[in-house]
Amino acid sequence: MNFNYIKYFYFIGIGGIGMSSLARYFHKTGKIVHGHDKNRTFLTKELEKEGILINYYDCIEILPEWVTSNKCLIIYTPAIPSNHKQWTFLKKHAKNIKKRSQTLAIITENETCIAIGGTHGKTTTSILLCHILYVSGVSFTAFLGGISENYNSNIILNGKKFFLVEADEFDHSFLYLYPNIACITSLDQDHIDIYPKKEDLKKAYINFSNKIKKPYKKIFLCKEDIDIFLKKNAIYYSITEKESYYSNHLHVEENKWYFDFHTPKEIWKLLPLPIPGKHNLKNITAALAISDYLKIDRKKIRKALSSFRGIKRRYSIHYQSKNKIYIDDYAHHPTEINALIDTIRESFPNKVILGIFQPHLFSRTKFFEDYFAESLGKLDILILLDIYPAREFPIYGVNSERILEKVKISYEHKEVSSISKVLEKIGKKNFDIILTIGAGNIDTLIFPIKEFMHKRYG
Repeated sequence: MNFNYIKYFYFIGIGGIGMSSLARYFHKTGKIVHGHDKNRTFLTKELEKEGILINYYDCIEILPEWVTSNKCLIIYTPAIPSNHKQWTFLKKHAKNIKKRSQTLAIITENETCIAIGGTHGKTTTSILLCHILYVSGVSFTAFLGGISENYNSNIILNGKKFFLVEADEFDHSFLYLYPNIACITSLDQDHIDIYPKKEDLKKAYINFSNKIKKPYKKIFLCKEDIDIFLKKNAIYYSITEKESYYSNHLHVEENKWYFDFHTPKEIWKLLPLPIPGKHNLKNITAALAISDYLKIDRKKIRKALSSFRGIKRRYSIHYQSKNKIYIDDYAHHPTEINALIDTIRESFPNKVILGIFQPHLFSRTKFFEDYFAESLGKLDILILLDIYPAREFPIYGVNSERILEKVKISYEHKEVSSISKVLEKIGKKNFDIILTIGAGNIDTLIFPIKEFMHKRYG
């Protein structure tokens, strides 16, 4: 498809992080962009401020008249339910329809593409790599799976030498891509509705690795997490073994983290770790390895690390006083929750942590029920919210109460709550750190909790 002949774009599910980056891309390139989402969120409000029109009611009457013309492309996410009225109408009457992943593949098919995949870490890796490219003056366009704190956006238009994208495994989306350079940060079972067995996920990633093309034709793999790719074009990186690229000597000095980075030719000493934690060291090592492979100047890379401000909803500190801290994080998988809590324990030892967690998806909650209970048991106090269904319908017998029963925290320090009653409950708790965790609409608590912390603790 040639987008030069498309004047209008209509997004169903425009508020999604991947959908919104595409919407911003076409809007910034002069196209007329409208969209639909079920809820007005911080992200949709930002899109509206930028001039993108969004409706929030699932009815056909409010669709613009051009949605069925030859000059319009409908872009949808697989997360849209099958009984959605606008989607049902457009499937029948629209002339051009593409998935989000298909659209991204068309944009990048004739470009030099860098694709970052992996169950965990792809957003951190891609946004840090994006910042390194920008600080280094490299020509590139980036479609990101999170909001960069440096640029307050998930789309960066800074030229076209490289196209940096996230390779999303959900619904096999990444298999539409044909990158020149790829990275797989981790391979942990997730998206159970798509990959019932881990072997299914492995096969999908093998298929993805087989799509890497010339020039470059390189794939970067995390040695700790990837055990199925033994390819001539693979470059391994690690934080525990001496591979082509590896990082070590992670340590804390005056509440700041530092590490050493090893390339095939030299050692970069005492680099600042802009986001704390061993899991983030893996992601940062991946971004540094790709940067060095692309021959980006070492001094500019160090400058980028020092100026990196992070990612919204990734270890985001929203309040910090002498005695109290509030941190928000997108973690929604047991592995991610473990890494998050371990990092906080190491950064702030001997503190009482109150965690507020919102499970995301019934299928994920059912499959990882015991693992969620184990990871949440690392908290001192737990407020467990109801499951956020997203695209799914409830599964009989799957609920937050079942997880709570298995969490090894005393009953007086754990409970299930609706999201509307959270502020009332935290006001009665004794804690040093508040931690909000999850991928649903738990982010709507960020501002109220920040306001609560400022009012109570100054």
